[in-house]
Parts: sequence; C-alpha cells; structure tokens
Amino acid sequence: MERDQEPEECVVQTQMFCVERPVYNQESLQGRLHKKEKTPQPLSQKIARSCRCSSKKAKSHLYSFLPILKWLPRYPVKAYLFGDIVSGISTGVMQLPQGLAYALLAAVPPVFGLYSSFYPVFLYTFFGTSRHISIGTFAVISLMIGGVAVREAPDEMFNIIESNSTNNTDLLENYKARDAMRIKVAVAVTLLSGIIQLSLGLLRFGFVAIYLTEPLVRGFTTAAAVHVFTSQLKYLLGIKTKRYSGALSVLYSLIAVLSNIAKTNIATLIIGLTCIVLLLSGKEINDRFKKKLPVPIPMEIIVVVIATGISAGMNLSNTHEVAVVGDIPKGLLAPTVPDINLLPAVFIDALAIAIVGFSMAVSMAKIFALKHGYTIDGNQELIALGICNSAGSFFQTFAITCSMSRSLVQESTGGKTQIAGTLSSIMVLLVIVAIGYLFEPLPQTVLAAIVMVNLKGMFKQFGDIKHFWKTSKIELAIWVVAFVASVFLGLDYGLLTAVAFAMITVIYRTQSPQYRILGHIPNTDIYCSVEEYEEVKEYPGIKIFQANTSLYFANSDLYASALKKKTGVDPCAILAAKKKAQKRHAKELKKTNEHRKKAVLKLTNDMETSVKHEIINDELPLNGKSTDTKVQGTSPDELEHFMEPVTNVHCIILDFTPVNFVDSVGAKMLKSVIEEYEEVGVFVCIASCSGPVMDDLTRLNFFGKSTTRDLLFYSIHDAVLSCQLMVASVPQTSSPVFVSPSESHMKN
Repeated sequence: MERDQEPEECVVQTQMFCVERPVYNQESLQGRLHKKEKTPQPLSQKIARSCRCSSKKAKSHLYSFLPILKWLPRYPVKAYLFGDIVSGISTGVMQLPQGLAYALLAAVPPVFGLYSSFYPVFLYTFFGTSRHISIGTFAVISLMIGGVAVREAPDEMFNIIESNSTNNTDLLENYKARDAMRIKVAVAVTLLSGIIQLSLGLLRFGFVAIYLTEPLVRGFTTAAAVHVFTSQLKYLLGIKTKRYSGALSVLYSLIAVLSNIAKTNIATLIIGLTCIVLLLSGKEINDRFKKKLPVPIPMEIIVVVIATGISAGMNLSNTHEVAVVGDIPKGLLAPTVPDINLLPAVFIDALAIAIVGFSMAVSMAKIFALKHGYTIDGNQELIALGICNSAGSFFQTFAITCSMSRSLVQESTGGKTQIAGTLSSIMVLLVIVAIGYLFEPLPQTVLAAIVMVNLKGMFKQFGDIKHFWKTSKIELAIWVVAFVASVFLGLDYGLLTAVAFAMITVIYRTQSPQYRILGHIPNTDIYCSVEEYEEVKEYPGIKIFQANTSLYFANSDLYASALKKKTGVDPCAILAAKKKAQKRHAKELKKTNEHRKKAVLKLTNDMETSVKHEIINDELPLNGKSTDTKVQGTSPDELEHFMEPVTNVHCIILDFTPVNFVDSVGAKMLKSVIEEYEEVGVFVCIASCSGPVMDDLTRLNFFGKSTTRDLLFYSIHDAVLSCQLMVASVPQTSSPVFVSPSESHMKN
C-alpha cells in the first residue's frame, strides 16, 4: 500500500462518534504551539548562583541543618509538655534494659549500651526531623557491630578458651584485653558509618533507601532475628561457648550450644524462662488493654529491678554460678579519638550498617509523619544519624538507629515532639552518673530474655510468606533470598546478595513485560486488551500493540518478536515467502523451456510426424498447467496465482503510554521495525509518546526520511482516525500481504 504524506489536520467521522473531531499528529500540533524560551545558564553562573549567600538563604540553610530552631520557639507548652514528659519517662524506662541487653549483641560490656542510649539520643533532638521515633540501640544494628567486633578481635587472639568453670586471674585479664579491643572495633565502625551517613546526607543521597525495598528489609530483619535469637541461647542456658560471625555462624552457634547442652546452668535457665514468661505476659496485657491503660506497663524495667534484687540478695553469682553484668563504671568517660587504623578493615561493614540504620529510621519516621500530618526530610535524617554516630563514637558509643518497639511506645504514650527523646536520654544519664552500679548483680540471662522477647514482632514477619504468595511472587522471591542469604552468608554479605537480587528482579520485569493487543469499547475512545474483555473490539485492518515497559538494550529484541507474534504479521516471513514463490515460479519456467527444447529437437528428427508432435507439444501439461509461451513473460502481479492472502492488516499502532525512556539500541530496533513493515505494505505509527521519550528519539537521530515525525500521534484515538482516513483516501495500488499456498498448507 502506498502512503502519501498525511495532511496537517483532517476530520474523520467514524462509528465511534456521531460528531466530527480534528485529528492531529505530533508534528502538526507542535506547529501550532510555541515553546517557552529558556536561556541556558553557563556552568560558571550556576556555580556562582549556588555559592551566593543572602540573609534569607543563610537562615533557610541554618533552619534546615538545625530543625530545632524552627519548632522549639513555637513549642506549645500547655498542649504538648505533659504528653512529652509521660512519653519520655516511658521510653527511658525501656531504654535502660534494652541498652544493657543490646550491648551483649554488640560484643561490648553492658555499660556501653547505656552510653549509646544517651549521647546519640540527645543529639538527635537538635538535628532530627521526626517527632516520634526513638533513637538508640537496636537489635539488628547491634548484632552487625558484634559480628565485626568478634571477627576483628576473636577469642583466639587473646588465648581465651571458653570454659564453664574458671576464675583464673590471667583469664580475666585476657577478657579485659579482648573487650577493650572489641570496643575499639565497635567505635571505629560507628565513626565510619556516621561519616558515610553524614556524607550521603550532605550530597543529598537520601534516595539510597529506596533500594532497600520493604520485602527485602522484612526478610533481612527476620534473618537478623534468627541470628539474634541464636546468639542469646548461651546466655539463657548459662553456657559458655565461642561466639561466631560470618557465613554459617548460625549453624556453628547452634552446634556449639547443643554440644554443651548438658552443661546448662539450671538456676540461670529458670531465671531466664521466668523472665520470658513475665515479659510476654506484660506485652500481652499492654496489647489487649492498650486503650484502657494510661501508659504501658514497664515490664522490662520491673523484671530488671526484681531480678537484680533477687540476684544481689541471694548472691547468685557465687552460690549458683549465675553470670551477671559485672562492673558498671560510675560517671561518663572522657572523649577519646577512635582508632583510625581499623577503618580500612571495617569499611564494607560500616557501609552496610549506615544504609540499614538509615533505612530503618526513615521508614519508621515516614509512617509516623503520614499518621500525624507532617513531613520529614530524608537527607536531613541522614545528616542527623551521621552526626549522632560520628560524634557519639568519640564518647565510646556504638552505632544506633530507630527502635521500632520504643518508637511505638513513645508515640502511643502521648509523645508529640523530640522533647520526649531528650527526657528519655536524661533518665539514662541519671542512671549512668548516679545509680548504674546498682545493676551490677543483674543476671545476663535476664538481658537475654529481654532481647528474645523483643524479637517477637520480627518473627511474626514469617507471615509475609503467605501474604506475598498471594500478592506477588517476585516480592516473595526477594523476601526469601534476603532471608536465606542473610541467615547463611551473614548479615553483611546477605544484605549485598539481597540488594543484587532485587536489582535483577527489576531487569527481569523489564525483560518480561505484558504484551497486549488493544481494541476499543464501542461508542467510546477507550482502549483495552482484547484478550481480557468480551466487549472490546478491534478495528478492521488495524492492530494496536502495547508493551508495559521502556525500550532499551535488554528487551528491544523481545519487543520486536512480541510485536510480530501478537499482530500476526512477520515482515521477514512474508518477504521470504514471496522470494520462495518467485524461485518456484522461475524453476517451473525453466522446466518448461527445457521441455520445449526437447520437443523442438524431437520435431527436427522426425519431420514426417511434425504436425502430430506440434499438437502434442502445444497441449503438453506441466504440473497440471499449460505451458503457454506467454508464461515466460509473466508479470509480478501473476505471482498471486502462487500465493494466497493471510491477513488484511494495513496499519499497526504502537502505544507508547507505558514507555519512559528509549536508548540507542531501542531506537534502532524501532526504526528497523518500521522500515521492515513498510516493505510489506504495513504502515506503523506511534501513539501517546511522552515529551522525554520524544527528546530521546530526537537525540538518537531516530527521525529521518523513512521515519518522520508524522508517524507520531498524541493519542491512540488520533492514530486510529488517521489510519482510517488513510485507508479511505489512498487507492489500493498494491496487494494485501500474501503467503504461498504451500506455506499456508504447512502451517495448517
């Protein structure tokens, strides 16, 4: 079918509408519009403008860097203060036992958990933008730090062999040396993770958290819960075993505990199980009577106080060899510079801790911000966490982030602003300065019980498997990979594996999109899939093809193949069929000529029967056809005798609504497809092409002689009307698409 240049504006009346409407292609409509003039600025001017300072700009930057300057002067004392005080006390009561407990996960003495519950929490008040999250120690981050500390300062380095019965003085000295080294490692990791968070925040890289999708984070935290639970078993049972880190550490820890199960300290086990029952009962009461209780029952601090009193009164550490917290120094430590020589060895770990910590904090902050109607700044949250970690490392703290359980308590008890967090940190400070030594007889099994009970919410995430099985198999795969990789490879390499797999799923989705043929709903200009709805009808001779993906190097070949399959028109197959038919026709002509030569030769050898031979030769059939001399001059149109029509498609419309970008490979493929279909008389046009995609095509030199801008239409309906007008106005000078009868017979 020959295609004339399309008029700029044409009016077509179709069965869809009873009124006439103008039809515009992209070229004609752009001729009617005038773009706004934009004067490009040189790079020097942009730099000068960004560096230019004014009082208004300086004030804006100051308020952005120190959000407290913005909200504190407007703080409504009467409305907010009482709720913040109650919330701060409730959260502080949780901070104390959790700080002590999570220090065990970080492989440092318990008092350093108290330091980490004071300095960073106090600093976040000045730099944080979330009003409701509780910053401090968190099980997952503490476990990741502990893994690094154990790896860099293993027991073997200090000649420590775990035993269930020893009070050797030299061994105690070795323990002190080991703990001192592990503190250095934890502080170095904290400093580096803080620097990474601060740098990402200043560079406006707050978007990095989007790469940790919800299924990935939930699978990762569930695996972390398995690690944490396994690591606390030895404290619950009163068994002294080596602490493992890295790949298969969960299995090694389980084997070590089970191989020493006969050495279980019965007194330690009874205390631990009793605490677990009390803590679970307290959580159940708080959940069930949440609306009736003015504040949640602080069961954790109650258990800690009671267990400490019983341990001190009965002298459990000596009479029953129950492991206790031990020495808690009174007062704060003087600031010291972290050991920077350790930074290269812990860089990868610090990067993982920085990203995971930020992801935890910002996801929880977004939930509360949405609930209470305010906004948070992801970049400022990175800066706040970076300052909390990097500055806190000089005061011997380990990395912190948002705690989900404490944040829920802080919000549910009436917390309105960051003042609640400040009050909770002040409570921790009072304990450190004044009464910290009172917790020295606290059994370690109590802290293990607190950690295990707080994992309840994470273990509930196993229910995600059922949810994702029903909603999305790909998200289920991400969850499972994150969980399995983190359990067996360790949290650091497990996280990297999960992120890589999540990226692969994105590529897989772009390579395996849904390809559909669209049709119209009668009497509307709405187009839907013809395979999904019975009412949807196709226009005769017009195929509308849609793929819900962009066009780039990874899926361009798949796009072209799907187009040929869905439309039922394969230009290469059609051209091959035509060539095959022409060759067969030429072969038959050759046989006819050879047979005629033989007939003439026979005629000359037998002159007496010349008339008879001439009659025979004139009537000689060849494959059921006469060998008329006119066959030699057969025109191309007569090839239709050797071919039969297979389709009457004359137009294909490519719906580009889902296309977000096109690269050079996709543009070349698209241009090749248009030219191939043009060779077989099928017109291909593009509908609903967005501005950025248009810019991509222009930049990639897509438009030329064979692919002009006249091929582009603003909507599918405009393209349909134009195709109908073309068929109605252009004379059919060429035949429809044909294939040979033999090809058709073979397909059937």
